[in-house]
Amino acid sequence: MTAVFTFISSLFWGVLTLSVLVFIHELGHFLAARACHVRVTEFFLGMPCSKNIHVVSKRTGTKIGVTPILLGGYAAICGMEDSESAYAPMVLSAIHRAGTISCQRLSTELGLDIEVVQEACAQLEQWGSIAPVYLDGDGPQGRYYPSAYAAMPRDAQGYTIYDGRAFDASHATRQGEPWDPSMGERAFYCAERSHTYAGKGFPKRVFMLVAGVVMNLLLGFALLVFVYSVIGFDVAIDSNVIGSVEESSPASQAGLRAGDEIVSISDIETDSWTDILAAIQELSETSDEPSFAITFERDGALDTVTLSPDDDGLVGIGIMYEHRRLGVIDAIRVSADYIYQTASGVIQLLIPSQTMEVLDNSTSIVGISVISAQAAASGPVVYLTFASLISLSLGLMNLLPIPPLDGGKLLFEVFQLIVRRPVPAKIKNAVSYIGIALFLMLFVYMFQQDIARLI
Repeated sequence: MTAVFTFISSLFWGVLTLSVLVFIHELGHFLAARACHVRVTEFFLGMPCSKNIHVVSKRTGTKIGVTPILLGGYAAICGMEDSESAYAPMVLSAIHRAGTISCQRLSTELGLDIEVVQEACAQLEQWGSIAPVYLDGDGPQGRYYPSAYAAMPRDAQGYTIYDGRAFDASHATRQGEPWDPSMGERAFYCAERSHTYAGKGFPKRVFMLVAGVVMNLLLGFALLVFVYSVIGFDVAIDSNVIGSVEESSPASQAGLRAGDEIVSISDIETDSWTDILAAIQELSETSDEPSFAITFERDGALDTVTLSPDDDGLVGIGIMYEHRRLGVIDAIRVSADYIYQTASGVIQLLIPSQTMEVLDNSTSIVGISVISAQAAASGPVVYLTFASLISLSLGLMNLLPIPPLDGGKLLFEVFQLIVRRPVPAKIKNAVSYIGIALFLMLFVYMFQQDIARLI
């Protein structure tokens, strides 16, 4: 029963910690996209799932909610997909002229293969430019292509609900009503593209990519500053005063209490906790006697008790702690040092001679779950400190130049800026698959380590 409780506790705290931190990461992408006037169709806590609870933002049209797969979160930013159909402009205009039209009819009217039409429609749906329409006989939504598509509600300028405050809802068409793109087929398509990630310039794309990392770093930094300057933390005091006594321990049975000042142990003077530990170790190694004579002071009076360590050589006394708070400036300095140390550890992953050493000291989601539960049981200071370090690590790890991480996408953006032409989607996909395979191998390696530690 204890093992079951431990498993449930670890699962709960691990999922909670990682989900919140990944959600904060995705929140950064979401806020950056909206700041750049890029459409975001969905923003969820949890991984994509057709079964979810959500509301639709009246201001941006974004579905905001939670899914049952609480393993992070995601923001569906329009235009993040690389592929663009050459026939998308004519398909976009045809759908809006018709209002609602089937893919089969589009194929006939435009003289295109049905697969080409479906590919163009999938792109435009991802852009938030058209809406899917599932007819009788269609498969489950989200698993199959819909049979038809509808025009989005449009105002006179061509804006949709996904364009936020620019959208004039009071003078707009309804979904599925015809809307004539009077600016011309190509101009209409370019206008739609300008509201997507793909339609923004290099600086804004970089801003959207690094925003998630920035959010994780800010969260981790803020938590550390909060812990050190507001909540405070316990610091061990190197004195000869007993801080705690374990129940049923040799010290407890001998009558020692927290607050007693140990003057000597078997005639060895002890002026500090370091002296106490050194005396116990020395007597354990050199004396044939299994017991110690501990002289202590309590309420100004000296007394002596005799006790024997347990089978592990422990007597059951703990060091004294003092609760402290740092000033804001000192807390900021300490927190900044944590960021520096975390960044140094992530950078070492890229140095071949140090990669394995870093991996051996790393942990997978299993280890993080177990440590999360232990940290939560130790109190808010320990848990918030642990969560802040995981947030820093999550953010900085995402900057590694390995697709599909944000750093890998950033690398592609820089490369495209230098060569002044886009990297083919096939090459991006191939490199991303290699990156995914690499991370799977790393996960398996660290997972095996975690299991070995737990066993």
